[in-house]
Amino acid sequence: MLPNEFALLTKQFTLPVPDENARRMATGWLFLGLAALVIGGLFTILIVLSRTPYFQDIIPWVDFFRTALVVHVDLTVLVWFLAFSGVLWSYNSGSDYLRLGWLALILACIGTLIITISPFTGESHPVMSNYVPVLQSNIFFTGLGLFGLGFGLLVLRMLITTLAVQHDSGGDVIRFGMFVAVVASFFAIGSLAMSYLGISESFSGEAYYDRLFWGSGHVLQFSHTQLMLVSWLWLATISGAYLRLTPRLVLFLFVLGLSPVTLVPIIYLAFDVSSGNHMFWFMQLMKYGGALAAVPIGLATSLAIIERWKPIPEFEIERSALIFSILLFGVGGLIGFMISGSDVRVTAHYHGSIVGVTLAFMGMTYHLLPHLGYRKVSGKAARWQPGIYGTGQLMHIIGLAWSGGYGVQRKTAGADQELEKIEQIAGMGLMGLGGLISIIGGIIFLVVVYQAMRPEKK
Repeated sequence: MLPNEFALLTKQFTLPVPDENARRMATGWLFLGLAALVIGGLFTILIVLSRTPYFQDIIPWVDFFRTALVVHVDLTVLVWFLAFSGVLWSYNSGSDYLRLGWLALILACIGTLIITISPFTGESHPVMSNYVPVLQSNIFFTGLGLFGLGFGLLVLRMLITTLAVQHDSGGDVIRFGMFVAVVASFFAIGSLAMSYLGISESFSGEAYYDRLFWGSGHVLQFSHTQLMLVSWLWLATISGAYLRLTPRLVLFLFVLGLSPVTLVPIIYLAFDVSSGNHMFWFMQLMKYGGALAAVPIGLATSLAIIERWKPIPEFEIERSALIFSILLFGVGGLIGFMISGSDVRVTAHYHGSIVGVTLAFMGMTYHLLPHLGYRKVSGKAARWQPGIYGTGQLMHIIGLAWSGGYGVQRKTAGADQELEKIEQIAGMGLMGLGGLISIIGGIIFLVVVYQAMRPEKK
C-alpha cells in the first residue's frame, strides 16, 4: 500500500465539527469533568503525602486519608471519566431530546456538588469498596444517586440519538466505537440494578458495597476502554500516524471489544451475586476480554508511531498525550498479570490503566477545545504537560508494583503500611515522588485548559 493510501485511511478516523447544540452540551460535560479534576486534585496532595515515608509520621493521617481517598477517587475517576464520556457522546449527537440531555447534565452537576461537600456535613464513615468507594452518610448517597441518575439519562439519550453507522468510512467507525461504549454503559447500569436486587441481606459495610459495584464497575471499564481506543485512533489520525488499519477492520475490533459484555447476563444467571464465583468470573471477563480490541489497536498505533510517523507540528501536544497514554495503559495491563493477593500491585495495575485513559482524554480535550469555540492550547507548558504527567505516573506505578512485591498492602496509610525493609521504603518513596510529579503535570493541564477557555481581554 502506498503512503498516500495510508494517509487516506488515517484521515478518515475523525469526526466533523457538530452543530451548535451538540457543541454546547459537550462543553457542559467538559466543564463538569474539569471541575471534578480540580476539586479531586485538592485531595491528591494529602493522599500522596499520607503514604510517603517520613511525611507519613508528621501527622496522624489515617482517618482523613480514607475520607479524602473516597472523594478523590469518586471525582477524579468516576465523575471525570463519565463526564468525558458525555463530552464525546454529546459531540457525536444530534439535536433531538435536548431537554433530556440538559436534565442529565444538571442532575450530574448537582450530584457532584453534593458528593464534594458531603465529608464536611458530619461523620463520614468511609468505606474503601472497589470501583466506587463511599461515605456512609445520607448526604453522600443523595449526591451519588443524583449523579448516577444524570448519567443514566445521558445513556438513555445516547441510545436514542447516537448517529447511526451508514457505511464503513473511518468517521462512521468512530461513531460506532462511541455507540459501543454507550451499550457497555447500559449493561453496567443493568448490572448495578441486578447486584442491588441480588445481594444477600447478611452482607454489610465493605463486603456489601464491593458486591454492589463489582459487576457494574467491571463492565464500565469496557466503556472507558472503547472511548480510549476511539481517542487513540482520532489522535493518531490528526498527528500524522499512518495506521495499518482499514475502517472495516476497526469496526470488527470494536464489535470484538464489546463481545465480552454480552456474557454479563450469563454470569448473573449462573452465579449468586454474593458468591465468590460471581466475583471471580467478572475478574476473568476483564482480565482477558478487555484486551481483545485494545491490544491490536494499541499495537497498530504503536507500530505507526515507530515506523510510519510524519509528525504534524500543529498537533505535537496531542501526539505526546497519545504516546504516554499507550505506554501507561500497556504497563498497567502488564502489571495486572503480576497480581497475587491484595497488595499495592493491584493499585499499580488500575492506576496505570486509568491514567492511560486519562491521558487519552487529556489529548482529546486539547484537540476539541478549538472545535468547541475556544483557543488552541500552545506554549512550552502545554508541550511538556503530557510528558510530565505521564512520567510521574509511570514512576508512581513502578514504585507501587515494586513495593507490592515486598508485601506492602493496599488501602493502608501512615504507620499501618509497616514499611520496614529498605526495598519497601525505596519503592514507596519512588511512588511518592512520582505522585508529586504527576500532580504538577495535572495542575499544568488544568492551567493550560483554563487559559485556552478564558475569554480574551478586549
